[in-house]
Amino acid sequence: MSAVAQAYFEYPPNIQVLDLATLVSTYRQRGEAFSVPPAEIVSCAVTRRILKRSKRWFGLHYSQKAWDALLTTGSEGYPLTPAEFNILGLAAAPPEDAEALARDFAQKNCGTTAELGYLIINDLIQFGFLSSPNDYELYLTARGEIALDGLSRRLYGTAFDAELLWYQQS
Repeated sequence: MSAVAQAYFEYPPNIQVLDLATLVSTYRQRGEAFSVPPAEIVSCAVTRRILKRSKRWFGLHYSQKAWDALLTTGSEGYPLTPAEFNILGLAAAPPEDAEALARDFAQKNCGTTAELGYLIINDLIQFGFLSSPNDYELYLTARGEIALDGLSRRLYGTAFDAELLWYQQS
């Protein structure tokens, strides 16, 4: 099933060109308020209007209103992408009837680089969307179920189905 025509956050398709230090720094700065220096011109990636203050996402800038519109129902302010969809979805429906999702499997099958997958998983645990009783198993929490449902509806216009996962389509 293809994505519906609704705007959502996405990681750059060529993110692998970033070295690890730049990736970590850029990932950690996403969503932070940014005051545009007087000599620079920045416009919103959605509205194309010139901004004095913005929120950044991997080189793109957003007005607060555009940023809020891109947040998914149930995300509690956390910017969710197809990569988070794949990780949360794999935790909801682990492959091969496993009881828990293996962390390294999720990192390798989230639709982006394993390094970025590692960062995303850490944040999903910190925000309470996933739980990890040890360093190698992941479980979907009740908050994660709500976020997964909202993201599935944003991306595909339907409730979550394991057939929508990148892993199932590759």
